[in-house]
Amino acid sequence: MQNNLNTISVWKSFGGMQGVYSHHSEQCACEMTFSVFIPPTAVHHPCPVLWYLSGLTCSHANVTEKGEFREAAAALGLIIVCPDTSPRGPHVPDDADNWQFGIGAGFYLDATEAPYSANYRMYSYLTLELPALVAANFPVDVARQGIFGHSMGGHGAMTIALKNPERYRSCSAFAPIVQPMTADWSKPALRRYLGPDERSWRNYDTTALIEGGHRFSEFFVDQGEADSFLSSGLRPWLLTAACDTAGIPLNLRMHEGYDHSYYFISTFMGDHLAWHAERLK
Repeated sequence: MQNNLNTISVWKSFGGMQGVYSHHSEQCACEMTFSVFIPPTAVHHPCPVLWYLSGLTCSHANVTEKGEFREAAAALGLIIVCPDTSPRGPHVPDDADNWQFGIGAGFYLDATEAPYSANYRMYSYLTLELPALVAANFPVDVARQGIFGHSMGGHGAMTIALKNPERYRSCSAFAPIVQPMTADWSKPALRRYLGPDERSWRNYDTTALIEGGHRFSEFFVDQGEADSFLSSGLRPWLLTAACDTAGIPLNLRMHEGYDHSYYFISTFMGDHLAWHAERLK
């Protein structure tokens, strides 16, 4: 391993290898952990890479342990990279009594307000530092990248794709926060990370980015109808309206009886991997 990359654990799974790694992040000024699944076909040639961004309170471990993606990823020849959701460590500023802010709730942005601006640089970490580290250490085909995520991670995936359409061939989401500027569980976090000027928040809001002229080829979104956050935080109809106005193809599937959990995510994970694989050929 290169570039100060430490191996925490490696397991064989479905003919491939599931690893967990850590490194010192210059962007986040702390030790960061992430997981990588390498399919068996990677021993013969570089493979497409699919980035999965997790939701509030999660780390790399939630989807790695409960996402049930390895069998499909092995069959489809996809490398799956699962980063953490925020910087971590005793020196990282936090609000321990607020699960919607601080550690586990980085919102995939670059904070501009002290004291958070020193560590909460998840956007630059995910678009600059971690991709370079992964490309230097794993058999990824950097010309074939996709990105997806859940909830806060769905928000992150779509905003990152909209701002970097030349890098990603595909983008999908499970129950994404599509308009964090106005959602109950994200608006306070944006204020603390980015300051009171809401114009700066638009750079990390999917619907605002679309309204401002950013474009992506298409989006694929799954949403549970029994999700307790549907009306107050997720509001997929706002994404539908923004995509319709901008002419961005959106395949939004609403699923009766499904909630916000990994039981929902794992049910439709195979559909997402197959959808990405088709576009990453």
